[in-house]
Amino acid sequence: MRLMFLVLLLLPMPAGAFMAKNGMIATQISPTEIEVHHEVRRDDTEYWCAAGDFTRRVLGLPSETRIWRASPKPREAGKGIIFTLDSARKAEGAGLSQFGSGARDGSLSAGMAATNFCQQNLPYWRD
Repeated sequence: MRLMFLVLLLLPMPAGAFMAKNGMIATQISPTEIEVHHEVRRDDTEYWCAAGDFTRRVLGLPSETRIWRASPKPREAGKGIIFTLDSARKAEGAGLSQFGSGARDGSLSAGMAATNFCQQNLPYWRD
């Protein structure tokens, strides 16, 4: 079983790709845009997790950095989601619903996205 896990690590990833804490793949497609690649059976919050994790760990931006969804809802089948750091490029009505204080512009802070939405997604492990 461990051999299978090691083989998975050797599978090719796109150049410049980053694997987020939840196992999703993200790439930077422009200075202000991040694409989180499509994966089956993933919720929107998991895409936000990968974008927030990328923003903090790859771009080195602070946790307070705001990210917006640039891809309109609904996401097309088989397509990933594009996120942006530029509020002018956001897709209207594509943000997550929020409760409590904070901006109501459809954005999330990178820290909130990476902390609240990232869950370890480990494959079934049996010795």
